[in-house]
Amino acid sequence: MQEFGFELSLCAHLERQRAEVLSRQLGTSCHGARVMDIVAVEPGPEFDERAAITEETIPPAAIESAVGPGTARPWPEVYDGHPERAEEVCAAAVDCGFFERERRGGQTYVRQTTRYPDWYGRLLGIENKPDLGSPGALERQLLTDVKLALLDQVVLATESYVTGAHENRIPDPVGIWRFDPDSGEREVIREPEQLPVGEPGVELLDRRSARTDIAVVTPEEIERQRRRVAERAYGKGWRSYDLPPCSRIEPDEDGLPICPWKGGVVDAARTCGEDCEGFEPAEPPEIDLDEIRSTRSPWEPEPEGRQRRQSGLDRFR
Repeated sequence: MQEFGFELSLCAHLERQRAEVLSRQLGTSCHGARVMDIVAVEPGPEFDERAAITEETIPPAAIESAVGPGTARPWPEVYDGHPERAEEVCAAAVDCGFFERERRGGQTYVRQTTRYPDWYGRLLGIENKPDLGSPGALERQLLTDVKLALLDQVVLATESYVTGAHENRIPDPVGIWRFDPDSGEREVIREPEQLPVGEPGVELLDRRSARTDIAVVTPEEIERQRRRVAERAYGKGWRSYDLPPCSRIEPDEDGLPICPWKGGVVDAARTCGEDCEGFEPAEPPEIDLDEIRSTRSPWEPEPEGRQRRQSGLDRFR
């Protein structure tokens, strides 16, 4: 199976098996460009408080600003940078219900509608490599994850038979799953180890034959990026794909875009369209992917506590 179909099938399987927030294709580096295929976010002690704010991603700059629930500040002070960026941050935070605004002496102030909660626990990263016969940069990617320790645990998921030689090339702390997307069976070949989250990390930026570029990452940088990863995962989810505009598409109960003509999951952005001999133009299937997500995961759509306001940056002037 192509990696896209493997990835979606594994997400659907994990969603049925684990009470976590799942997302795909998230940046998990502080200074580099590492993207993790799947991230599973374990709910923390104040998960319900986070779910009550918004179903969207709360802007990281709003969370990291000096604005608090008891501290209203002039909106230009929210972001230490260009005023237009401050406007964008405030607008997004107000629209998602994390900020509220008030007028004082002709100037607009913003404050948090609630304290940002301690809502996420352990972060599990899953790197998908269905065919270990074509590993690409797999070893370097996994070594980067282990040395940085931004995620609590990292797992390699594959459809291939895993040999001793394969295991020896995979960093010891990385777990190994063998997953069959057709049967939905997942075999744990090796459990992942807990990485030293909270300690300084080393990020591998570029590795050549005679030189390796690195960046030393502080615990504060790691925690900030962990929060950003968790927030992005909550707002994005894993069904971040378009259903193909083809009459042949038959989404399954998990919302996966199944094409009987091609015999499996298809990627609308890459394999569907007029270049496909079986393409039959039609409106995309009518299926509510958010509704499926809400019934199968802890994510809460349209929470009651959300404050809806009309968008518009001019309100901050």
